Amino acid sequence: MPELKPWQRPRQLWRQLPKPSAVKLPRVSGKLKTWQLTAGAATVGLAISAGAVAAAGPWDSSGQRTAERDWAASQEAGGGADHGGRTPGRTAPSAPSVLAGLGAPAGKAPAPTGRALADVLDPIMKDPALGPKSSAVVVDAASGKRVYDKGAGNLLTPASTIKIATAVAALTSVGPDHRITTKTVIEPDSKDVVLVGGGDPTLTARKDGRYTDTAASLRTLAEDTARALKARDIDEVTLSYDTSLYSGPPLHPISPNENITPVSALMIDEGRLDDSASGPAPRTTDPAGDAVRKFADLLKDHGITTKPDPGPSKASGRAESLAKVESPPLAFLVERMLTNSDNDIGEHLARQTALAAKEPASFDGADKATRALLRKLELPVGDAKFADGSGLDRSDRASAELLAELLDRAADPGHPELRSVLTGLPIAGFTGTLVDRYPKDSPGTGVVRAKTGTLTGVNTLSGTVVDADGRLLVFAFMASGTTDAKTAQQALDRMASTVANCGCR
Repeated sequence: MPELKPWQRPRQLWRQLPKPSAVKLPRVSGKLKTWQLTAGAATVGLAISAGAVAAAGPWDSSGQRTAERDWAASQEAGGGADHGGRTPGRTAPSAPSVLAGLGAPAGKAPAPTGRALADVLDPIMKDPALGPKSSAVVVDAASGKRVYDKGAGNLLTPASTIKIATAVAALTSVGPDHRITTKTVIEPDSKDVVLVGGGDPTLTARKDGRYTDTAASLRTLAEDTARALKARDIDEVTLSYDTSLYSGPPLHPISPNENITPVSALMIDEGRLDDSASGPAPRTTDPAGDAVRKFADLLKDHGITTKPDPGPSKASGRAESLAKVESPPLAFLVERMLTNSDNDIGEHLARQTALAAKEPASFDGADKATRALLRKLELPVGDAKFADGSGLDRSDRASAELLAELLDRAADPGHPELRSVLTGLPIAGFTGTLVDRYPKDSPGTGVVRAKTGTLTGVNTLSGTVVDADGRLLVFAFMASGTTDAKTAQQALDRMASTVANCGCR
């Protein structure tokens, strides 16, 4: 008997993260069809009830897992609840209190044929909105068989869909439970304290707000450091900071830019200068300097005086530990990165892969480490280029074949460490970068889960979809040379929705 994919088996409950996020479900207008709700549940292999969803995880604070929990819970109260989304007047649709799974096991549902898929997808591939260069791959997740292929191996600019490769590489190299440490140390026989950056882009200095209940806190680190210093009868220190974990240029080629902060091993709140937690925002040009100055202020609040203007240094091998804080598990960071298309997390996860491979933690080192690791996994890397981990660099190259195979690998029960690659994908009409892209009557709403990619002239979409027969399919659609982002996105969304609506036999 063939081994079942994760979505064919009852989903094992992951241990819950402490203090799950209170981010609310984006509101969606209209009612979804029952098959969309049940198929969406089947994508992750679970019949969802309010109680079951509340127990399952991991709950990413970007709202994806929380969205499913809140969705189910809202139905217990009669449906139509306002979940505090960003579009006024839109409410969650009503549904039965228990969303039953599909009638037939997903693996036994009939697989689509390439000829039937070509009949419905080829006309869309000819849409001028997709530009002069486009490619597409659809893979049957149960068998791993490619059922649709147009220019599968062509190397195109992937934009943010490259984050799928970044996620797979990081999860494989350091593992889903890995946590990134930020610490303070003191040099022996001195009052020299060093704030050592470990590469955690989610370290926060905020008292409250989105992610503060799960992220590592600079405030906690300052409090614990002050306590450790007082135990040594020290109330005045010379403070410096260590960012030596990373090498190479900190500036992304597109910098300065509101989509990304200079890549430093030490930063707080992604270097954002406003109170935002995702999306474009004004960014600092000195993330490490800002972090250490804030840390000095926090130490002062706890009775520890620091000498003015803390500067850079490197902690010696003899330095003694004072305190540390740790990021959420890497699987959690992957979900947040994919759902929100978070560029800062993408760059830092790429450097985690480089560090694990003993390559320089730089743009070039991450490129080399990612390519080597994906080749070791026997994925169709070819001449792909990972110039960055976020997809902002236009010199990135990947094929639709590679993107689809990455997702198919994540669906393989032999690779449970990659589960968050699937659970982190935005849900059409519900979460992340797909929250506003699918109309209420689209057959893809709630069923398509996909990573988006957008640069000027580049539009991509790669993810999973349950078709009308209940079969889970993996897809990657890429377009280059597009002239209108909106119409290109609509064409890509139409392709995914067409697969969702297709019993293509």
